[in-house]
Amino acid sequence: MNPSWRNIETQVIHAGEPSPRVNGAVCLPIYQSAMFLYSGEQSYHDLKYIRLNNTPNHEVLHKKLAALESGEAALVTASGMAAITTSLLTLLEGGGHLLAQDCLYGGTHDFLTKNFSSLGLSYSLIDANAPQTWEKSLRPNTKAIYVETMTNPTLQVADLEAAVKFAKAHGLISLIDNTFASPVNFNPLAHGFDLALHSCTKYLNGHSDLVAGAVVGRADLIQKITHLLNHLGGSLDPHACFLLHRGMKTLALRVRYQNESALQLARFLAAHPKVESVNYPGLPSHPHHDRARRLFRGFSGMMSFELKGDVAATERFVARLQLPLVAPSLGGVETLVTRPATTSHSGMAPAERQRIGISDKLVRVSVGIEATTDLVEDFKQALEG
Repeated sequence: MNPSWRNIETQVIHAGEPSPRVNGAVCLPIYQSAMFLYSGEQSYHDLKYIRLNNTPNHEVLHKKLAALESGEAALVTASGMAAITTSLLTLLEGGGHLLAQDCLYGGTHDFLTKNFSSLGLSYSLIDANAPQTWEKSLRPNTKAIYVETMTNPTLQVADLEAAVKFAKAHGLISLIDNTFASPVNFNPLAHGFDLALHSCTKYLNGHSDLVAGAVVGRADLIQKITHLLNHLGGSLDPHACFLLHRGMKTLALRVRYQNESALQLARFLAAHPKVESVNYPGLPSHPHHDRARRLFRGFSGMMSFELKGDVAATERFVARLQLPLVAPSLGGVETLVTRPATTSHSGMAPAERQRIGISDKLVRVSVGIEATTDLVEDFKQALEG
């Protein structure tokens, strides 16, 4: 990458692109070929083959993602969960133990709580805002610590600086799910994390039309994760690579608009008499607001809130919304709303959800790129209807 391309607006367009362009094509072609001619590769993992995630479409994404996150290397995967599970299986091989934040995306939480033991792995959940308590959870076989930049769906901001310091002090690999922030708002590797993970389905692609994942960071770790993924088969299809490549080029424009729009919507909701609470790090009332201001360039397009009243009142409110779509994903150009208790965290026991602040009436909002005034007006009519 040209060292002068320090700004993300330039990196998303130009980083990783082939030079010279393929037959002069401004847009990288889709290489819809399962295999490529053998050219003397000495390692199985270097053979050009779709399952090995090393076709021209994959390689451009790897270089671009590494540039965006200031990482040595990157790997795209078939889904965000493929990135998470393959990374953890690689780093914890041989019966390792993981320290994990106690409020995680439902799929990650389920993998730890429902699959780890059968795989010979173990974990301890830690309060990510109480680093003084982490040492008591260490075991001789603890190998890594795992956190999220902003938790899904309560938007907590962990003591990320303490997580890095703790990992270095105890020889652990530090992993962070940076999906909610995206590289526009936060670069974990620049703050000392070893690996940053993404569900590219969300902000990186931004158009709700593919499922993909990525892991970015130290080259030695990425190589190990890649080798395991090559055997597990979690490869990304070339057409999905093309869609992700195209979507990433507008990442900076989309996320910065979503940051500002979400902040305005959060302020409106926080001031409304029918709203009980709002979870958004950009609000001064958020318990981790000062930390978020210090670490992040923006507060993301994600928020969650609760209305006064019961679940039925929340369901009536959601039904009255006209612009947002009721759907379980996030990070796209359209505004989406969902109740995590029925979607992303439905696999958790109700008592466990309540413990980490996910009530049955909690509403998560992924703010899109519609006009902010139209969004606010729509939420207003739904609240007052």
